[in-house]
Amino acid sequence: MRPYSLDLRERVLADCDAGMSTKQVAEKYRVCAAWVRRLKQRRRETGSIGPKVQRHGPLPRRPEHAEPVAEAIEKTQTPPSRRPGSAMARSSAWRRSGAWSATWA
Repeated sequence: MRPYSLDLRERVLADCDAGMSTKQVAEKYRVCAAWVRRLKQRRRETGSIGPKVQRHGPLPRRPEHAEPVAEAIEKTQTPPSRRPGSAMARSSAWRRSGAWSATWA
């Protein structure tokens, strides 16, 4: 999900500053009332109204090793259909063969 635009954030806060209740502002802009409260709190505490930078997971413990490890993992992984002992389902084999495209043409 993408963050709300800066323009929307400014309009929401302008209506809050004009005296509208949190619930009314949330209904007007079709956003969650909790989001409006958090936006007002963030402006009050930090002065910022922009979206936070998203972090996806913890940072690597040793950043200098992150790239070589990722490359090694990529080299050793094999597709599931080519792993020894793994059978391919009939539907997958049918799709892979391209025979299904003739039936839908």
